Amino acid sequence: MATTNFRNISVSEIEILRHNGCWCEDWSKVNVKEGFIPEHVRNVSFSGEVFLGVFRRKIEFAGGIIRPSGIYNATIHNCYIDDDAYISHIKNYIANYQVGKNVIVESVDTLVVDGESSFGNGVCVAVLNETGGREIPIYNELSAHTAYLIAFYRHKPSFIAKLREMIDEYARKATSAKGYVGDGARITGCRNIVNVNVGAYAKIEGVYRLKNGTVNSSAKDPSYVGTGVIAENFITASGCSIGESSVVTNCFVGQGTVLGKQYSAENSVFFANCQGFHGEACSIFAGPYTVSHHKSTLLIAAYYSFLNAGSGSNQSNHMYKLGPTHQGIVERGSKTASDSYILWPAKVGAFTLVMGRHYRNTDTSDLPFSYLVENSNESFFAPGVNLRSIGIVRDAQKWPKRDRRKDDNLLDCIIFDLLSPYSVQKIIKGVEILENLKKTSGPASDYYMYNSVKMTNRSLERGIYLYRLGIVKFLGNGLLRLLETENYRNEEELRALIAPKSEEGTGEWIDMAGLPTPKEMVAKLIADVENGNIHSLEAMNEMYRRWMENYPTWSWNWTAARLKSEEGIDTTTVTARQLAEFSEKWKNAVVKLDDMIYEDAKKEFTLKSQTGFGIDGKDKTRISDFENVRGEFTSHPSVKEIIEHIERKSRQAERVIGKLNELIKTK
Repeated sequence: MATTNFRNISVSEIEILRHNGCWCEDWSKVNVKEGFIPEHVRNVSFSGEVFLGVFRRKIEFAGGIIRPSGIYNATIHNCYIDDDAYISHIKNYIANYQVGKNVIVESVDTLVVDGESSFGNGVCVAVLNETGGREIPIYNELSAHTAYLIAFYRHKPSFIAKLREMIDEYARKATSAKGYVGDGARITGCRNIVNVNVGAYAKIEGVYRLKNGTVNSSAKDPSYVGTGVIAENFITASGCSIGESSVVTNCFVGQGTVLGKQYSAENSVFFANCQGFHGEACSIFAGPYTVSHHKSTLLIAAYYSFLNAGSGSNQSNHMYKLGPTHQGIVERGSKTASDSYILWPAKVGAFTLVMGRHYRNTDTSDLPFSYLVENSNESFFAPGVNLRSIGIVRDAQKWPKRDRRKDDNLLDCIIFDLLSPYSVQKIIKGVEILENLKKTSGPASDYYMYNSVKMTNRSLERGIYLYRLGIVKFLGNGLLRLLETENYRNEEELRALIAPKSEEGTGEWIDMAGLPTPKEMVAKLIADVENGNIHSLEAMNEMYRRWMENYPTWSWNWTAARLKSEEGIDTTTVTARQLAEFSEKWKNAVVKLDDMIYEDAKKEFTLKSQTGFGIDGKDKTRISDFENVRGEFTSHPSVKEIIEHIERKSRQAERVIGKLNELIKTK
């Protein structure tokens, strides 16, 4: 807040202000810029140190109303008001604020900083466990990945202590007795705003109460807080939207996240591109793309990412009588069907569909892409079937397209891949688990039990088959991409091309709230924080960005190692013939999975699906009505994409096999 270009207000300017109905007990504390226009200040009471800019701009409001910038009908205490701001009809007062250029503050009851405030920075959010133990202290630059480490790495107390020190220092630097309203922000029709910082170009309208928080915003990605909102102890990131009488308490709301339609959130963190409408969130860690659209949907005491919660989805963290101490883990890409229920503690594997009510403490985390369904009060499990689901394919296509973030500084680093080293290592583990179940229970068994879920013999056999197709598909995706795009004249050059450049990433992977990364990198980061090599929160965010950049390299390192362990393809000794044979195997796996996805999509166009169409006609009318509303099966975008995918991948395999066959001929 530069005040060097201000001067004391002149006697003639004071006279004009008095004539305009202005009052001040001590005019010597009022300072103005050269060029100050006193005619644009009317019916204003001043107190404390006041700095006023130059008000020359004409402001156009909705409906074509034009008003001059300036201050009208307000009480201003201890404020810095920059050029071309428009402040009007302040019912009580504005106190202890720096108001930026081109800001509009109109019809507001109170805008005040009362004492020193950290503006939400350092507020502890009790995620997963309502009774405490996994609290995340929030701050303006919080990423999903740092939050993940704080919440889940409590077994590293010295690391957590270092992180807390960094965040405490951040909060201390953010603490001030004066708040700010950034350039271009608009605050209109609001009641009480207390101890709240407002970022540049944010729009705040009709809120009921905001207290102890920060609305981060930017010119490229403005934030919005709207009608009837009550928010306390909060931080919102750029590009977020909270409106329609939502209630937010002790929360972080990430970039591109939308909360509306009376949504209620308490002690929760939401990261990039989440959506919450109608329902309730309590003590949740909502990783990127956690979505809840329906009334009576309760998300409580759990970790999610890429979740789609159906209407009436519910969970319970009261297993016994010692309070709400239990937690759930729902790994990325899962869905909960309407009226589903899960008793915590439980773990749900990645890309799993949950249907019905589940009262046992299940753990299916090593069996991804599955169905968890209720039948006669028992939890039945169908491993791997989501690999053939059109819904999963549609999700993978829509997530990148629905990234609402426009800021230059993206806090969350997101990898959208459906099949990644993280998910495929689970598939490989899943095959091992299912094979062991067959051995220990016997091939003649009708049912198998695994971690409190029941599997039929048919489901188990089908799961093994689908998982193996998925493994081949993933391993071949990376391999054929290299073989198609790069040149090689002999087998030595071929082996050099596909050989990993390092051992990094060849071990276990984890999914850090949208960012799959090698576990060894996380361990190194933790050690660097503990020994002081990393000592700032920004350095941690920069590290996540580097991990995202290195993802393709590390992913290939992991893939190459699994080609050897799963398919017997050693990059140091592999021949062109081996690779040609595997390329054919990959093509067959891709086509088989796509054929199953195609058949799954076809279910949406059966006669049963046409029920309710052609309300006043017979079969011909029903079919015509259906086609005009839903379209013809083969012209549906998702169906066309499947067909094109089969053709595209088949051509890719043929090109690679052709290149390899040429190499074989020249040997």
